[in-house]
This record gives sequence, structure tokens and C-alpha cells, in this order.
Amino acid sequence: MNETTERERRRSEQLPLQFIHDAAKSRDDLLVSERLAAAVAIVDEWPAWPSPVVVLAGPIGSGKSHLAHIWREKTGATDIHPVAGSNAAALAAAGPVLFEDADRRGFDDAELFHVINSVRENGHSLLMTSRLWPISWGVTLPDLKSRLKAATIVEIGEPDEELLAQVIVKLFADRQLYIDDKLVGYIVNRMERSLGAAQTIVDRLDRLALARGTRITRPLAAEVLNDVGNSGAGAKDGD
Repeated sequence: MNETTERERRRSEQLPLQFIHDAAKSRDDLLVSERLAAAVAIVDEWPAWPSPVVVLAGPIGSGKSHLAHIWREKTGATDIHPVAGSNAAALAAAGPVLFEDADRRGFDDAELFHVINSVRENGHSLLMTSRLWPISWGVTLPDLKSRLKAATIVEIGEPDEELLAQVIVKLFADRQLYIDDKLVGYIVNRMERSLGAAQTIVDRLDRLALARGTRITRPLAAEVLNDVGNSGAGAKDGD
């Protein structure tokens, strides 16, 4: 196949509509493994938390966003972004609050300090998610450093092969697709160890198979795995 034909084929496989599959994110849909057990327990135990501030720390695609979604639904928490001029502290005084991707989105030290104080003074809760532990957030305000040291930090490890296989089966099931266990194993043994990569691979396989009007086969999986590996797309997906 010459270069022009290959480009034309790839263009034809770009679907005109972006099909959105809402992956189930309820507590019952959560796949619990040993690496997630402590984080799941802290979500389930709310409001009986060991401290009013909890940080879920884990790598890309480790499940932090899924757990944060479950906690937000359970508690009615409000999403906040503690930056100067925001009403984050006032929201924290009114009820539970959630601050996701603290290490990536950035925040104002003084505003986050006021948020934590509001949570403590009003008997509410703050859940934060991060790829890094708070010690690596670059905090300069001494009072905030002290508050963060008192937070409960729950670390989430990278997913193992068994969990990745379960996740891939679930992601296909969310699309009402069911594939052979051997094909699942083939994918797991060759993919990046992250839930974000699993999401990317399943999405691309689904769309590519639909565009070509074919079943999801090992050669198709090999093509997608190669493309994802070359682009590094799995590392850019959400948690």
C-alpha cells in the first residue's frame, strides 16, 4: 500500500461523529483490587474520616477520578478550585468540597489554607486528588504546609494485569461489546500499565472496528497498540 493510499484509508476511518460512551462510574461498577482497597475504604467510610482533609495520590489512570466521582455523588460535594478571588472557602464552609488534580491545576496557597480552615471549623470534608504527594506541590506558605501534614494521604498503586483485564472487559461491556478472553490477555500483555491507556485502547478499537465494519480481532488490536505506543496517547488520558 503506497503512502497516499494509506493516508486516504486513515482519513476514511475518522468518524464524522464522536460517539460518546458513558462508562459506568457508580460504586457498584468499581473494580476493587488490592491497590485500590485503601482508597475505596476511605470513600466508603465517609463521614467517619480520620481527618477532615483526605488526599488520594496515584499515577496517571489509577482510578482517582472514578473514586472522586463516587465520593461527590455520595456526599453532594461541590467542585472547587482554590485560586485567588474564588469563593472556594465559602463553599467549604457550606458543605463537603472536592479539589481534583491539585498538583496539575495549581492553587493559591492562602486560598487553599482558608478552604482547609473552613472545612475544619464547620465540620465538613475536603477530598483532593493528585499524582504527587502534597510534599511535592511546591507549597511555600508555612501554615498551609502544616495543614497538609495533618491530612490523610491514601496512595493508589499502578494497576496489575488482572485488574487491567477486568477494566478492559468492563469498558467493552459499557459499549455492549464482548471480546474473547485470549484477546483481552493479548492486549493486557502489550499495553502500558494504566487505566487511562485501557480507556484509550478500547475507544480506538471500538471506533476503528466500526469505521471498517469489522470485528475486533488480534490484528486490529495489534494495529491500535502500535499506534497508541508510538503516540504515547495513553499517558494523556484522564485518571
